[in-house]
Amino acid sequence: MIRRKELDDGLDQLKAMLIEMGTRVEKVLGDAMRALEQLDTIAARRIIADDIKLNQIEENIDLLGARMIATQQPVAKDLRRILVAFKMAGDLERMGDLAVDIAKVVVRLDGQTLVKPLIDLPQMAGIAQQMTRESIQSYVQENVNLACKMAQDDDQVDALFSQVIRDLYAVMMDNPKTISQAGLISFVGRYIERIADHATNIGESVVYLVTGKRPDLNA
Repeated sequence: MIRRKELDDGLDQLKAMLIEMGTRVEKVLGDAMRALEQLDTIAARRIIADDIKLNQIEENIDLLGARMIATQQPVAKDLRRILVAFKMAGDLERMGDLAVDIAKVVVRLDGQTLVKPLIDLPQMAGIAQQMTRESIQSYVQENVNLACKMAQDDDQVDALFSQVIRDLYAVMMDNPKTISQAGLISFVGRYIERIADHATNIGESVVYLVTGKRPDLNA
């Protein structure tokens, strides 16, 4: 009975840390996009400096999970919970890195004016934030339907990214002087698209947790 309580306590700690990571990722993506829209390099540098926090949480998850496997010898779904925590932590840490990459673009744009209003990129980021929030929600609730919804949302992000690239190409063709900035803005679209992919990976992990089988939601 004592060992079961220790295992449950450890699983609860893993869940709490994953929820915290998800909350941080959602916030940093929103902050990075606001910094981009306002070309606020001060805010961007703050985002970059804070990146270490997500790395620390991921490391704590790895340490706790490894210790639980060594001392509690979990099996079946309990073992899957720990393995999923490792995978989700890796995806969330990478999502945070990609949001920080957006902030780094803002720093590189210091002193410039945006060549065109940002329309599709904020919409992409909004969907990616929702995916981050709902992927964690699907994990907490063990909700397979919500986890699978990530694939549909990811398709929306991909479609918007294609539109961003088309629009930027038109801008560059019209004014070759915009090529450098347009290239950086296209990177932002790619970063958001990758964040959505990682959220979809979390959805796959949730399906694996519940069913024991890992689907390919990115197909």
